[in-house]
This record gives sequence, C-alpha cells and structure tokens, in this order.
Amino acid sequence: MLPLAVTLAGPGRPLAPSAAAVAAVMLLAWAVGVAAQDISWVDVAWGPALALVALVAALTGDGDPLRRWLLAGATALWGLRLGAHILARKLSQPGEDRRYARMRAAHPQRFALWSLRSVFALQGLLVLVVSLPIQVAADRPAAPASLYAPGLALYALGLSFEAIGDEQLRRFRSDQANDKAVLDRGLWAWTRHPNYFGDACVWWGLWLVALMAGGTWWTAVAPLTMTILLVRVSGKALLERDIESRRPGYAEYVRSTSSFWPRPPRRPARAGTATARRAGETRSRGASR
Repeated sequence: MLPLAVTLAGPGRPLAPSAAAVAAVMLLAWAVGVAAQDISWVDVAWGPALALVALVAALTGDGDPLRRWLLAGATALWGLRLGAHILARKLSQPGEDRRYARMRAAHPQRFALWSLRSVFALQGLLVLVVSLPIQVAADRPAAPASLYAPGLALYALGLSFEAIGDEQLRRFRSDQANDKAVLDRGLWAWTRHPNYFGDACVWWGLWLVALMAGGTWWTAVAPLTMTILLVRVSGKALLERDIESRRPGYAEYVRSTSSFWPRPPRRPARAGTATARRAGETRSRGASR
C-alpha cells in the first residue's frame, strides 16, 4: 500500500503566502471598485490573482524546480493575457457590468461592505481552490519531464482556443455594423463559447501536469470547479439566460452550434448574419471570466 503522503498531499507551505497574496489583490481591486463605483474590476483581478498564486508557489515550494516554474510560467501566461484582455475591454466599454449593477440595485444599503464579502472574498476563495494543483505540486518531488507533455498539450490547445476566440470576438464587436449580429464564423461556428471551452482545457491541462507529481489526484476539484463555473454558474448559463431577448436571431445560432464542446456546425454559417452577441460582456473567471 502506498504511503498516505504519496496518495494525498496537501498544499503545504505555499498555502499561507498564497492566501495573503490573494487577499492583497482582492482588497486592492475592491478599493478601486469602490472608488470607481464599479465592482466589475474584480473580473480584471481574476487572472492576475491566479498568476500571482503560481508565482508564490514557485518561490515558496521546495519540490521539483522544473515543474514549479513550468506551472508558474504557464499560469502567468494565461492569467496576464486574460487580465489584459478584460482590462482593455473595460477601458473601451466603461461602466459597471450589468451583473454587478443588479447586485448593487438589490443591496443598496452598505453595498461596499456587502460586495467585499459576497463578491471579492468569494472570488479570492475561488482563486485558492482553482489553484490547488499548482500549490500542492510545488512541494512534490521530481517526475520525468516527458510525463508533462500531455498536460502541456491540453493547456496549449485551451490557451489557443481562448485567445483566438477572444480576438475574433473583439474584432467582430469593433465593427459597428455588427452591433446586432451574432459571430458565427471562425471558432464561434464550432462552439458558442470557445473562450470558456479553452479556459476549461487550460485548467485541466495544468492539473494533468500537477498530477505527475504524485499525491495530487484529489486536486481535480480545482478544474472541476472551474468547469462548473464556466458552464453552469457565471459563464455560459448566465450569458445565455437573457441573450435571446437582447439579440434577435440568437435562438437560431443555438440550434446550429454546439453549446460548449467544439464540433462542426449543423449548417454552414451564413455570411452577414444579423443577430447580436456580446459574449465578452459577462466574462467573469471564476465567478470568472
């Protein structure tokens, strides 16, 4: 029988400094959001907060240096790209995201303190949960480098899907002629949410890399949590709750295009589709993108 430490390893030393770092990031984002009367700044902080946890784990862990810095670099690339993308979108589309505006309307009394507890603290907790594979693997011994290849391949697929999907949507939305149009070309012809699909692949890929450390199988709760958030909570489900009422023709897009897993469209995408989509509006990473 394998020792318990081999089958069930905990976060170890990286957990406390990671928690402190996440708390600092979320407090800063909260202060900016309160000053701007716009708590959607929490979305900007999501990716960089996860990147910071990976850096802290690499610095404080005493496991395999190659794996520690491989995970730190991969997470930083994902998180900083995402943060920059959401920041650029926010600066070009000022104003509080409608999700948070509804929260503000529902809690008019002492909203700043309510948002600190119910939005920023919750996001911080989710950051620590989603980053568990990185924290745990930081204290684990070395494994053959070749074992990291499958996880890195899945990560690369996910990052490509997410980045390309975001850029295709950004270009589409930058054309005012598409104000009432659905993007049903490129990756968006294969799945209605290439960015969310890519995000899920990134975190399952990072988990596979961490899995090679041993004792980290239980941290599958991290990519599973991210996937549930993207599909059932703050991602796809929230976006599509009312989009048909705001975007004429979206129902036809739903009938022809996979909701999450990429697959060929049920019909060729029509040139010049005249419905609307602003999938980037509700991207919250963790409570998400």
